[in-house]
Amino acid sequence: MKNIIALRTLKEHWEKPGREDSEQQLKAWYHEAKQANWSNPNDIKSQYRSASIVGNNRVVFNICGNKYRLIVQINYQNQWVFIRFVGTHKEYDQIDAANI
Repeated sequence: MKNIIALRTLKEHWEKPGREDSEQQLKAWYHEAKQANWSNPNDIKSQYRSASIVGNNRVVFNICGNKYRLIVQINYQNQWVFIRFVGTHKEYDQIDAANI
């Protein structure tokens, strides 16, 4: 994907006390997504079997064995990814993934 907005959101997450364990996996996801050429949700599912397509061009990725959730909004035509949320599973349960 050409653009991933915003790496800062991921960094702010892994810098929070007790969440340092997510740093390497979030960095790995970022670099994989940067190299990806996803043209539809099926492309994502073929690379990330545990990813959930939740509608409204939102995709949920499991981080650290589902300890954390990452929600992104994808514009396939323009090849950009906008990071909408990263947090614990408990925090994820309190939001609407398809509309965040």
